[in-house]
Amino acid sequence: MKMLRSLTAPAAAFLAMTLPAMADILPLQDISDYLNDMKTAQAPFTQVNDDGSISTGQVFIKRPGRVRFEYDPPVEAMVLASANTVAIFDGRSNQPPETYPLKRTPLSVILARKVNLAKANMVVGHAYDGEATIVTAQDPDNPEYGNIQLMFSAEPVALKQWIINDGAGGKTTVILGEMETGMPLKNTLFNIEMQMGRTQ
Repeated sequence: MKMLRSLTAPAAAFLAMTLPAMADILPLQDISDYLNDMKTAQAPFTQVNDDGSISTGQVFIKRPGRVRFEYDPPVEAMVLASANTVAIFDGRSNQPPETYPLKRTPLSVILARKVNLAKANMVVGHAYDGEATIVTAQDPDNPEYGNIQLMFSAEPVALKQWIINDGAGGKTTVILGEMETGMPLKNTLFNIEMQMGRTQ
């Protein structure tokens, strides 16, 4: 009966409901171009952790392959990614930072030297929620590492939020404030070994 009602609905009404959403969704190529054009960026962020706790800070991005998360007090932590490695520094610990390969985090999708969201099996979701385009992407060669759900506004295209669903079932949401792009960022800002020397 539901299918029958949809088949008998006026064609004009059907088009009126479907065309606006299709017009507002950003094509994957436009999003890939936007990410590839983003060489450097920084923005304030709010992070919602898997346990519901909230933290804030500043994120610095230098593509390809580099990111720095500086957390505001009382959180004593920093996350750096460079040289294909992610390091998590805990200011409350005397232990060395926890490290793992960048390729094992879904964040590597947007930090890649060449972002190509049209690559087979990379995008597993592409939708428009009425306000933003949402793209869910994964490493097509290693889907077990989890995925990243990216939210973009249009006119101009801008990254607003991402959600990382890691391979262990954890979920971390990062909501970006006003993003600045194109500023010079020194490579030392992302240097893991240099940061280790400062914390010892």
